[in-house]
Amino acid sequence: MTSPSTVRNGSTHNAVSLPISLEFFPPKSPEGMAKLATARGELYALKPQFCSVTYGAGGSTQDGTLATVQAILDEGQQGASHFTCIGATRDSVRERLNQFKAMGMRRIVALRGDLPSGYGGSFGEFRYASDLVAFIRAETGDHFHIEVAAYPEMHPQAKNPHADLQAFAAKARAGANSAITQFFFNADAYFRFVDEAHALGVDIPIVPGIMPITNASGITRFADACGAEVPRWVRLRLQSFGDDTASIRAFGLDVVTSLCDQLRTAGVPGLHFYTMNSSAAVWEIMRRLG
Repeated sequence: MTSPSTVRNGSTHNAVSLPISLEFFPPKSPEGMAKLATARGELYALKPQFCSVTYGAGGSTQDGTLATVQAILDEGQQGASHFTCIGATRDSVRERLNQFKAMGMRRIVALRGDLPSGYGGSFGEFRYASDLVAFIRAETGDHFHIEVAAYPEMHPQAKNPHADLQAFAAKARAGANSAITQFFFNADAYFRFVDEAHALGVDIPIVPGIMPITNASGITRFADACGAEVPRWVRLRLQSFGDDTASIRAFGLDVVTSLCDQLRTAGVPGLHFYTMNSSAAVWEIMRRLG
C-alpha cells in the first residue's frame, strides 16, 4: 500500500525515539482535576513532544481548556490548546492569540469546531479551519506551531472523500506545520490517506491519532459520532465479552498495540494518544512497544 519512506515524510524513527504526544480534556470537577494531574505526572515519564487540551463546541470549555494548558506549561511541558473558530470574529481570535502568547504557548491545534447543540448563531468570520490557519499565520508569523486535523476515514460532515481531502490540503497550504488524525483502527485507511495527500503536494507530517480501547460501549459511541470505523470483528469480539471489563481491556490492548506496531514499522512520524485523562492504557501500550 505505502512504502515506509512515504509515510515517514523523510525522517527515520526507531522504537525508542518515535515521538509521542498526548491529548487531554478539561476536567469538570476538583476530583477530575486531581485525577488528571496524577495522570499527567505519570505520562510525562514518556517524554511527550507536547500535550494538547480539547475545546468544547463553540469554545464552551475554553476557560477549563486554558487552565489545563497553563498547568501543563507550569509543569515544564509544551502545552497546546485546541482552538476552534466557529462563531468567532477576527478581533476575538486576535485577542485569544495574544492571550496564548502571554501564557507562553507555542503550539495550537487549529480546528473549525462543531456547532454546539441548539446553536442559532452564524459561522462567524471563519467558515473553515483553513481560514483560521491563514489568519494565525498572518497575525503571528511563525510564532506558533500549528497542528490541524486529518480524517483517514472522512470527516462525517464532508460531502465525499475527495472534498474532504481537498479541505485537508487547503489547511496545509494555509500554513499548517503538521496534522493529527482522527483515531482509526484500520492502518490501510491511514496509509491511503497519506498517499493521496502526498499526491496533492501535501508534505507536512501526518501523525496517527491513537485511541486505546478500554470500554466497549464508549469506543463504539465515540467512533459512530466522529465517523471512525470500528472493524466488525473488533465490535463482535467486544460484544462477546459482555460486562467482562478485564477481557475488554486485555483485548483492547492487543488490538491497539498491534496497530501502533504496524504504524511504527511503516515509519510514521509519531503517535498521538487520546488519553481520556488516564495513564494506564497508554503506559501499557508503550511498554509493549518497548
